[in-house]
Amino acid sequence: MARTDRLMRLMTALRRLPAPVTAARLAAETGVSPRQLYRDIATLRAGGALIDGEAGLGYTLTEDSALPPQSFSRLEIEALMLAQNALAHMGDDTLTRAGRDALARIVATLPDAQARAALHHTHTSWHPGASRPAPSIDLDLLRECCWDEVSVHITYLDRQERRTEREVWPLGVSYSQNTLMLLGLCRMRMDYRYFHIDRIETLRPGRSFRPQRVPLLRAHRARRHNA
Repeated sequence: MARTDRLMRLMTALRRLPAPVTAARLAAETGVSPRQLYRDIATLRAGGALIDGEAGLGYTLTEDSALPPQSFSRLEIEALMLAQNALAHMGDDTLTRAGRDALARIVATLPDAQARAALHHTHTSWHPGASRPAPSIDLDLLRECCWDEVSVHITYLDRQERRTEREVWPLGVSYSQNTLMLLGLCRMRMDYRYFHIDRIETLRPGRSFRPQRVPLLRAHRARRHNA
């Protein structure tokens, strides 16, 4: 793991985990030895982060110089906590962890009163039944193809249980309570299609279609608006 990524992961753990955090817990979170962890703590302190504690007592991040001070209303804090809670039901563990870590970074910059409001938030989301199971394909790879404007070759099982091979220009992923969908331009049909991600059996990246994603999304939204 690159040094910068390792230090960022350590900062995220200090922001997110209940303080004081033991060195053993931090080492496990960042995937390093205890000796390396102590060196990384020293590096962060040298960089301006105020970290109280020592080996045997645990560590507490008291001031994070990497993040500017922020302020939110009580309702804005509730909205952020509600959004993070909803992610856990989306069937996307990577996105859930990313949201949790981002929220920890935000809360770490709040004044004490607002940080306590986040800790004792009153709004939550309720999703009847079990959370959506994770899909069989690599969602991280699909996201990267969307971001990088790279086509995907998929094996798709349609509603009639027919298996087809498609090349798709992926435009975005859509989450709802019951479905996870990929919006893309199907190169076989040369038209927009929504694909149920749980029906995509295989996925591999193809060729670049840059810079088509934004114009295609605009055209799709215009079509829906005029329909």
